[in-house]
Amino acid sequence: MADRTVDFLVIGSGVSGLYAAYHLADHGKVLLITKSNVVEANTSYAQGGIASVLATTDSFESHIQDTLDAGAGLCDPEAVRILVTEGPRHIHKLMEMGAEFDRNAKGDLHLGREGGHSANRIVHSGDLTGKEVEDVLVDAVHRKGVELLEYTCGVELITNYHVQDEAAPGEKPPACYGAYVYDRNTWEISIIRARATILASGGAGRVYLHNTNPDVATGDGVALAYRAGAVVANMEFYQFHPTSLYMPGENSFLITEALRGFGAKLLDFERRPFMDRYDERQELAPRDIVARAIDAEMKRSGAPHVWLDCTGTDQEELMARFPNIYATCLKRGIDIGRQPIPVVPAAHYMCGGVRTDLHGRTRLAGLYAVGEVACTGVHGGNRLASNSLLEGLVFAHRIAEVIPDDALPQSGQLPLVRPWQKEGLLNPEEWILVQHNFGEIRHIMWNYVGIVRSTLRLNRALRRINLLYDEIMDFYKRTVLQNKILELRNLVLIARLIIESALERQESRGLHFNTDYPENRDPSNHYTERWRTS
Repeated sequence: MADRTVDFLVIGSGVSGLYAAYHLADHGKVLLITKSNVVEANTSYAQGGIASVLATTDSFESHIQDTLDAGAGLCDPEAVRILVTEGPRHIHKLMEMGAEFDRNAKGDLHLGREGGHSANRIVHSGDLTGKEVEDVLVDAVHRKGVELLEYTCGVELITNYHVQDEAAPGEKPPACYGAYVYDRNTWEISIIRARATILASGGAGRVYLHNTNPDVATGDGVALAYRAGAVVANMEFYQFHPTSLYMPGENSFLITEALRGFGAKLLDFERRPFMDRYDERQELAPRDIVARAIDAEMKRSGAPHVWLDCTGTDQEELMARFPNIYATCLKRGIDIGRQPIPVVPAAHYMCGGVRTDLHGRTRLAGLYAVGEVACTGVHGGNRLASNSLLEGLVFAHRIAEVIPDDALPQSGQLPLVRPWQKEGLLNPEEWILVQHNFGEIRHIMWNYVGIVRSTLRLNRALRRINLLYDEIMDFYKRTVLQNKILELRNLVLIARLIIESALERQESRGLHFNTDYPENRDPSNHYTERWRTS
């Protein structure tokens, strides 16, 4: 078994992991591991843009208030203030690094507007903003000398229980010393010891049947942190993007909220506007309101989808600003300039995650979390559109600011770690059961733990997920590790955490709507926290 030591281990290659690695490279040896190729991350699929106060007609106070309003009273005001006030310098830093954002005829940044925003403040690069940012940051970390290991994923975080030490694990403060990692090509497990470990592994959208996330989004970082003893919070708040392309039998494709900011209208199945019945902001209401409105319209009529109509917008500008959406829809037989787009909500973004302070620190010394995997308090009960990439940039930089002083002892003083035990494990014989379990988890979550919930449905979901959890853990313990088994183990844990948190929050707030508790009952209940106790 390989055993190596670095200063900083970064798990995940989206905007958060890359930006943290870029800044940490100034302070020591950085190793970044990623489960697929380096650009296969939620960041690469982000269409809408990055929200930031860059216009003289805008203000920090306005962006802060919009974020707090969207968060349904559950945001940490200080975290929001940090996000908004520190954000602009990181947008300028991206541009210094080579990122190109759309500009108007005068050469100024073209600032868009999306649901929940009271001003135009979204910088974008067509409808492929995330890809532009990802490409720039990948190039930057290469130039900084960051080592990248692709097709490598975390199996377990190394904690007190894994070190070769005479002291009992419980007698020392909880700490993380790196991770056991799995090479998807060789099936080998290695030890990587690190003075600081940064979880930046993104979300868990694949826990739902319909989602906008890539296949790698299986909640690995939250599962790793929970099993290691970190606190996980607000997992009940899973954001459903209101508009994904409805194409039965095909993977969901995100239709950016920026289209509604551009003037597209939502129509019911009979092609009549309906958003005025749900919110005075209509198409520009926050995502939770729009998603529930679409869900209600579909249930009322029994329709399989609603429509997003762009035909009344400027056609030339439509194709210029949204070329990827235009081309993708056209490939599937829809000319968005002439035909409305069939859309349905889909799981999109995890607003809860590993609980951190304002510098990304977790409950374990040496362990940090950033981006979608983290719960910083920025998003509260519902993320404001285009705040996600901004959060990744701001808090990745804040982690890099404190790690040089926080980090565990120098790499040569890190404790020895017990080797991974794999003796007696067998090759799995029933791979069809693995695939079946993936599907069963996703159907349970979609049918019982979706946009609108009830206590009866949640309890039914929990009983079924608990049975699956026991079955999957038995399978995991007796078989040789492979990537799908690791993902399945993580996904069923994420499902259980979401359901347990949803049952604990006996009110309706933000993204969590329970028909048995339709009112906001407890304004002081900011966090539903869970952590492993054994």
